[in-house]
Amino acid sequence: MYQNYITGQTSLTLNLDFSVPENHLINVISTFVDSIPDDVMLETTSDTGRPAYHPAMMLKILLFAYSRRVFSGRKIERMLEENLPMMILAENRKMSYHTINNFRSSDHANEVIKKCFVYFTSLLEDEGLIRESAVFIDGTKIEADANKYTFVWSKAVEKYHDKLKKDAVSLYDELINKEVIKAMAEEEVQTSQGLEILAQETEKEIKKITKEIEEEPKVIPGGSKNKVKRRGLKKILHKLQKDLIPRAKKYEEAEKIFDGRNSYSKTDHEATFMHMKEDHMRNGQLKPGYNIQAATTNQYVVDFALFPNPTDFRTLEPFLEQMKSRGILDKFHNIVADAGYGSEYNYSILEENYSDKDYQIPYTLYEKEQTRKYKKDPSKIANWYYNEEDDYYIDKSGVRFNFKYYSQRKDRTTGMVRDFKIYEADEFQLTEELTKLAKTKTGRQRQIHYNPNWQYLKEKAKETLQSEDGKRIYGCRKTDVEPIFGHMKSVFGMRRTHLRSKKKVETDIGIMFMMMNLSKYGAKRKVKPLNYYSKKQKTEKFTAKMNFSVFLSGIKA
Repeated sequence: MYQNYITGQTSLTLNLDFSVPENHLINVISTFVDSIPDDVMLETTSDTGRPAYHPAMMLKILLFAYSRRVFSGRKIERMLEENLPMMILAENRKMSYHTINNFRSSDHANEVIKKCFVYFTSLLEDEGLIRESAVFIDGTKIEADANKYTFVWSKAVEKYHDKLKKDAVSLYDELINKEVIKAMAEEEVQTSQGLEILAQETEKEIKKITKEIEEEPKVIPGGSKNKVKRRGLKKILHKLQKDLIPRAKKYEEAEKIFDGRNSYSKTDHEATFMHMKEDHMRNGQLKPGYNIQAATTNQYVVDFALFPNPTDFRTLEPFLEQMKSRGILDKFHNIVADAGYGSEYNYSILEENYSDKDYQIPYTLYEKEQTRKYKKDPSKIANWYYNEEDDYYIDKSGVRFNFKYYSQRKDRTTGMVRDFKIYEADEFQLTEELTKLAKTKTGRQRQIHYNPNWQYLKEKAKETLQSEDGKRIYGCRKTDVEPIFGHMKSVFGMRRTHLRSKKKVETDIGIMFMMMNLSKYGAKRKVKPLNYYSKKQKTEKFTAKMNFSVFLSGIKA
């Protein structure tokens, strides 16, 4: 038996139900976005022209589109025509993809999405969803929406700029010898502005010589010296205008874009080339990208930031400052991160600026120092004998090291001055064998460099991590912050940014993280189906009957 089927039959189906379930994601998105005050959501608009769409509506549309792995403005425009939940969010209005992309790329959208995290963190605090009063920090690298092969390297620019400066100085000397220009500072000559002055003065001199040539007789025995001079100046002017000045401007602009970085992409100047985990060719190819730093609690993202440097330890200080300025850090007592952030500089910053907080951040060798092999390693200073009164060390071989002098080193990356105590092996030891062991292969006395401040900070971090609270809180890190990056890239399909320039990428990432927060928040508060309690009662009755029958069979036995 089959249902009636007639090819070409016309039918009219009228569906008057244009609602969605109460536990649908769009209800969670609408409730949260509508809770943000209008003075935060709205911006000053023009009094003329067509009224703009409300930012709350635009934000709702983008959040729902990202939840369905739709990132293209054209595809979002199509969803507004075909997707029922999207039509409900947009109140059945049609928008051009230009409107959607313009809002997503605007500075106002960037400000709104950042403030959303402040309100969401307050929501988590009100509902008691903050885990262990701790904020968990970690980072990941994401590929930028930029060409992989349009790269600019700082070392290459520096190399060719130095050559150009030498050419500019030699050209300046030539013009001085020809008495074309007046004396200038060498530093001024090496800039594009200085080269433009040289070109202007050379052009004036050429015009002056041209007038002199016009006044000369047509035939001059041996040729005109002015024509020879003008020919040489024209070559210099051509080199200045067509070669040196354009290149000088290009190099100076590139140095401004670098801003302390090693590289940038021509199609996204704020993206830096770095190693990515997705290396399909397995050749260590560098790709343009951003370093995303995220702070989470209970797998909710409470704040995030973008940085150009691929390593994490230099991002902790500015990221904590950002969280503090937004009032987010005040809601947490514990700061938790992995060993990538554990350094003397970061520990010092935490001790000085965040003394009211506890931090569970191991240093690089923390796990290794707990092993039996490390504790028995005779080459490690931690395993040597130390006499505190006379301030000397004795290694496992019996060589004595006495304090020699203090030393300081300046860290090039952070600018921090580190203090060291230098210990040197005595020239004469107890035995001839020890005297030989006290020297290096080159015949110098052996030395050890000890950093008291770093050692103190390491011991404090170790004590915190080995306490009961420290173990419990740090043990939550892997299940709290790391899964969000996996969800972002694998579940929601964001392995690459969809906008260019740091500010726009921040908006892009912010929408993704906020959508993930609302999806998780809504999933935990789903309304149970109407027949849930009846099913539950039937299950309880069945379980009670089974238990009673088992009880009776036991009595009969």
